[in-house]
Amino acid sequence: MPRTSPIRAVVFDLDGLMFNTEQLYQQVGGEVLRRRGKVLTRELLDRMIGRPSRISLQVMIDWHQLDCDVETLQRENDMIFEEILPTQLAPMHGLWQLLESLESHAVPKAIGTSSRRAFVDKVLGNFELSRRFHFILTSESVTRGKPDPEIYLQAASRFGLQPSEVMVLEDSEIGCRAAVASGAMAVAVPSEHTASHAFPGAAIVAETLADRRIYAALDIPSPFDR
Repeated sequence: MPRTSPIRAVVFDLDGLMFNTEQLYQQVGGEVLRRRGKVLTRELLDRMIGRPSRISLQVMIDWHQLDCDVETLQRENDMIFEEILPTQLAPMHGLWQLLESLESHAVPKAIGTSSRRAFVDKVLGNFELSRRFHFILTSESVTRGKPDPEIYLQAASRFGLQPSEVMVLEDSEIGCRAAVASGAMAVAVPSEHTASHAFPGAAIVAETLADRRIYAALDIPSPFDR
């Protein structure tokens, strides 16, 4: 069905979409489970990706019947992340060019992520990125996490737009489901960790953030055509 609303704003997911944090989550989760004699399988990881940390950690606990609580795992996760973020955090391909293109064409942008604000601030702080976004919504901003559409409905409202006027960039099936349910233009940009996910309802399933179809949908020129 052809779109009738022009895109007036863009909302980015964070983990696995802007940065390689899904890869780091896999590394951290693997270490947490290794210490307990358990293994982070592909199936378990797929059930965790895209969900708020308190829910994904509970999934891990239930899956392996771990004798600990979410708060204990969260503290352990945070300690490991602190060690690896400074040297292993990296942007996903095409991120810088897309941000610059949106800014040069005065397209407002925001972040809508299932991560906690403290973690988001650490990630963005590595590249001084917070100031480049109109607002940032995190797991603390909503009462219902993805795949519920609350975070993207709230984003559209903050922009003063209809959801159909907002493009949402997501890397996971759960996040994409939230975007589709909100009525936004959902663009799936799967990473190597979510390549097997299904993205029903997505307007575009892009190869990377450098995909020319993203720029075409925004009606701005692609820097990759130069």
